[in-house]
Amino acid sequence: MFGSQVPAVTATEVDQDAHLLDVREQDEWDVGHAPGAQHLPMSEIQARLDEVPADRDVVVVCRSGNRSARVVQFLLANGWGRVRNLDGGMQDWAAVGRPLVTDHGQPAAVL
Repeated sequence: MFGSQVPAVTATEVDQDAHLLDVREQDEWDVGHAPGAQHLPMSEIQARLDEVPADRDVVVVCRSGNRSARVVQFLLANGWGRVRNLDGGMQDWAAVGRPLVTDHGQPAAVL
């Protein structure tokens, strides 16, 4: 992470009012994601920056926390102040029993 820490939160600490920004790829999202999360793949962040809320807490998530940490750094560098990385990503989200859903009604998992 370029030699610096990024603000982070664990899966158990994510407030229900926080905006979850899932930056995984489409196939990962399709297998399972957090209810109410916004899907915005990492590769599209720069082009779709206006879709990321700047007026509320945003928790960025990927599979393990690496890609999302880079997105958090990018958002911080571009004026977002209320953004944090989900430490451990969707793997930890699922491991602590937080809910997972799919858009097609199949059992959810983390890819």
